[in-house]
Amino acid sequence: MKFIVKGKYSGNESDLPTRHVPGSTQFKEVESVSQLSKLASVISLLILAVLFLIIGYVSAKADYPFMDHPIQLIFGALLSCLVFIPHEFLHAICFKQDVEFYENLSQGMLFVVGTEDMSKARFIFMSLLPTIVFGFIPYISYLFDPTLLFCGVFGAMNIASGAGDFYNVYNAITHVPAHALIYMSGLHSFWYLPETSNSHQN
Repeated sequence: MKFIVKGKYSGNESDLPTRHVPGSTQFKEVESVSQLSKLASVISLLILAVLFLIIGYVSAKADYPFMDHPIQLIFGALLSCLVFIPHEFLHAICFKQDVEFYENLSQGMLFVVGTEDMSKARFIFMSLLPTIVFGFIPYISYLFDPTLLFCGVFGAMNIASGAGDFYNVYNAITHVPAHALIYMSGLHSFWYLPETSNSHQN
């Protein structure tokens, strides 16, 4: 895998790596970055609200009120801002071929694009890996030890920031057959059955 930093996304999808496989089917997904950004924002806020309600309940039950520990709250929040690029790098290491990194800060997005084939399982793992490492592991650690409040905040914010990844996982689980291959092209994901693709090529 080669991690290629391309910088700011131009807004023109044709500038991104693309690929076409005969017989492939596009995920049933939003058509533009702005639509994805809006959808991800709504999902993120809902997730964040639920996770912070849980933090409030756990901290109260453990007699460790989170509002009494503002330094931990601030530290966890600031720390979550430092892993945006590592988040994308964890996506990238799941690829075997070149991966290009783009930023679209005007819409609050960083993303990577690689066009290689992935099994359904590897695509789901690739999508979830950053949220597992930076989100679920620290958040669950907090649930076991409520004094680790910064881990709870850090984990909650990183789980919420994975909203776009959850959207991809949902599409993969609900729309993609078990033995299909998945690839990215521009801002979209596609799937195809290898035998179907071969029949189109013959």
